[in-house]
Amino acid sequence: MNLASRSRRLVAAFGALALVVAAGLPAAAQDIAESHLSAARAALQALKATEEFDIILPSAAQALKSELIQKNPDLQELIIEVVDQTAFALAARRGDLEREAATIYARTFSETELSEISAFYTSSTGKKLLNEGANVTRGVLQAADIWQRGIARDLAQQAGEEIARRVAASQPPQGEAEGGGEEGAAQE
Repeated sequence: MNLASRSRRLVAAFGALALVVAAGLPAAAQDIAESHLSAARAALQALKATEEFDIILPSAAQALKSELIQKNPDLQELIIEVVDQTAFALAARRGDLEREAATIYARTFSETELSEISAFYTSSTGKKLLNEGANVTRGVLQAADIWQRGIARDLAQQAGEEIARRVAASQPPQGEAEGGGEEGAAQE
């Protein structure tokens, strides 16, 4: 087999592999209508779904500054300046996360569902749920913990009482066991 023939087969094999891989990949953001992505972005904003990630870059920058300053204390000012400038330049990449999150939401929810989510979470009730949700969840978890301890206590107590009752019921009365012994002794 000559080089040209091998090259064609290799190209054909890679082409087939690329088609198989592409068929298995989820739809790209370009395959989702812009209005659908816009609804997803609105839902993300209403849910405050990505706000917790705002701390990632500043935290990484602070950790890097601490690490570098510890190794090179004489370069502290330079390290702070360079890390802060670099972090500021990288801040624009925060939009990448928003696009990915919007794409994930758009793949998961219809445009109508996203609009409904957004409408609810921008309402006063939805805002209250977002603001008070952690407190409510904490309260429910405390109630569940108290309930769990009470139910475990009652289960142990009631099951223990029933087991004792059944064991006592299956034992012959004490008078019979003792009387049988006396009667046997009197006959001898």
